[in-house]
Amino acid sequence: MRILTEIPDADVKQLDALASKKNSSRAAAIRDAVKLYLVQNTDNNDWIERWAGLWEHRDDIPDGVEYQRAMREDRRPYEDI
Repeated sequence: MRILTEIPDADVKQLDALASKKNSSRAAAIRDAVKLYLVQNTDNNDWIERWAGLWEHRDDIPDGVEYQRAMREDRRPYEDI
């Protein structure tokens, strides 16, 4: 859907500069801004479902439980206390 809107010249210059840094178009930058605005101003938690498991296939991030166990290896077992 196309939407016509007026944006101040100073904002358009900043938008173009940001888009240029990201090798993106002005239209893509505006779409990203609208998405961000909607996410920040919505009361639901849909983002949790969308982003859950985002890093599950990454090999460079260790398992959290294994990390905790490794950090606690030098401590006495709970049964000994």
